[in-house]
Amino acid sequence: MRVDPVLGAIVKRHGACGLAERSTEPRLRALARALVSQQLSVKAAATIFSRFLALFPDNGFPAPEDLLAVPLEQLRKVGLSRQKASYLHDLCARTAAGTLPLDRLDDMSDEQVMETLTAVKGIGRWTAEMILIFQLGRPDILPLDDVGLLRSIQRTYGLRRRPSAAQVLRMGEPWRPYRSIASWYLWAALDQ
Repeated sequence: MRVDPVLGAIVKRHGACGLAERSTEPRLRALARALVSQQLSVKAAATIFSRFLALFPDNGFPAPEDLLAVPLEQLRKVGLSRQKASYLHDLCARTAAGTLPLDRLDDMSDEQVMETLTAVKGIGRWTAEMILIFQLGRPDILPLDDVGLLRSIQRTYGLRRRPSAAQVLRMGEPWRPYRSIASWYLWAALDQ
């Protein structure tokens, strides 16, 4: 609050940061949901993910091997594109083979997590950053490609256009080592 009075005003308005409790959603499920949700509205993503989960009525979320047993065409019937269905298969194949060690992400550095997750087809930097923030509780992640964050920075700081990645990095430097928390407050400011 002292290093950035503009952000400090948002902190005062919103109170305690909602990142205090990490998500308890299993990591494989969180990654699958992220893959399904890419480039969709919240409502469409929720509908398709619900249909996807309905393929596995007995066990909630499938084990990687169970998901791999579902043909791509059946995944397409619940609303997934061919590409997203193949991304889910890649995610599960890597998890089943042990090349995607989801249980060891906590022990990795931020960059190691980024490298590990972005090796999966369909998982990009933004998705890995969201896992770092919301699943792993990493305090110093600044998602430079997040449209909501960029829109909030533009509005909050009275910029004429959306800031570039370089501008956001400069602006975010004083927020270290709590850039995830600063991001959360800027996202919260969008809802005002």
